[in-house]
Amino acid sequence: MAKKVIITCAITGSIHTPSMSPHLPKTPEQIANAAMEAAEAGASIVHLHARDPETGRPTQNPDIYGEFLPVIHERSDVVINLTTGGSPVLTLEERLAPAARFQPEIASLNMGSMNFGLYELTGRFKEFQYDWERPYLENSDDFVFRNTFRDIAHILKSCGDAGTKFEIECYDIGHLYTAAHFLDRGLIKAPLFIQSVFGIRGGIGVHYADVAHMKATADRLFGQDYMWSVIGTGRFQMGVGTMAAAMGGNVRVGLEDSLWDSPGKLATSNAAQVGRMRTILEALSLEVATPDEARELLQLKGKANVRI
Repeated sequence: MAKKVIITCAITGSIHTPSMSPHLPKTPEQIANAAMEAAEAGASIVHLHARDPETGRPTQNPDIYGEFLPVIHERSDVVINLTTGGSPVLTLEERLAPAARFQPEIASLNMGSMNFGLYELTGRFKEFQYDWERPYLENSDDFVFRNTFRDIAHILKSCGDAGTKFEIECYDIGHLYTAAHFLDRGLIKAPLFIQSVFGIRGGIGVHYADVAHMKATADRLFGQDYMWSVIGTGRFQMGVGTMAAAMGGNVRVGLEDSLWDSPGKLATSNAAQVGRMRTILEALSLEVATPDEARELLQLKGKANVRI
């Protein structure tokens, strides 16, 4: 089990807008199919957001989640991970609503408030299909993704009481110390699932020294009481993932984090990225964890104990 690597696939997210790629899942049917295809390709966990099926705008409406979660739950054994981030423009209660209703095995949780800049993406795309896309990106130079200590404690208590564990997203070194703070308070239980995020404007960079620094700091703070995984954004997705896997970590891929398959070539599906990462892992003589092996490694409550 120690050599098994967990692949998480983040299916659609809230960063990219529909005009950036025709392959970005938007409707409940597309999200469900993409999640199941990713699981078949080797993902043990799927990280899920929802979008308005008409416009592709990020939404935390639990009713829309309710259109695709039962399909995935019934047809696949994959571990379901729901966001509590959703979008920087939503309120805390809006962001928390899907996880509160469906009580998944895992929910994501950002370890702090941060600038979250997407505005540079507007220079890479000339035309947008929907009116909301350009302002959403351009105005992100004034976005602060809010997660105060009080917000984090509220999410930990609300979801933790239902047995949900957390994908603890750390965009910078200070976020690791915040996670340690909540571990000391007893609001997070070991083993922690630390997801280090590299390459978001406002967070840590993608240099190999950044990756090593994150890992060394987490090792010092958490010892044997955590599982480490990484997100490399954009064109750095596979490179950062490969570095982390070689260091004993786990990996996340998916169209939430990167739209690309290779320079200038869009990824045609989430499953394609999972398959590419699986090939890399197997070339490193590493084995990919099944969903049930991921459940054992992370000590999850099990598929039968969610409310989907």
